Amino acid sequence: MAAFVKQDLLKPHVKKYCRFCRDKSMIIDYKDTTLLNKFISQYGLIESRRRSGCCAKHQRRVTQAIKRARFLALMPYINR
Repeated sequence: MAAFVKQDLLKPHVKKYCRFCRDKSMIIDYKDTTLLNKFISQYGLIESRRRSGCCAKHQRRVTQAIKRARFLALMPYINR
């Protein structure tokens, strides 16, 4: 009986797909700060792949674009 209750409480796992793989028209650019802000936490840290849902290839590109935007002062290093 307890096994049925435990299974009922578990939510079915829904696989996240990379938004850049899904939509090929989206381009990762360091000048597009509105897109890059979606991959930054409230403290100004870059979100991990697990949280952002990106594949490894696009996560590397997003990270590089965020670092370039920060270096050119388009984005802050920390949020206060």
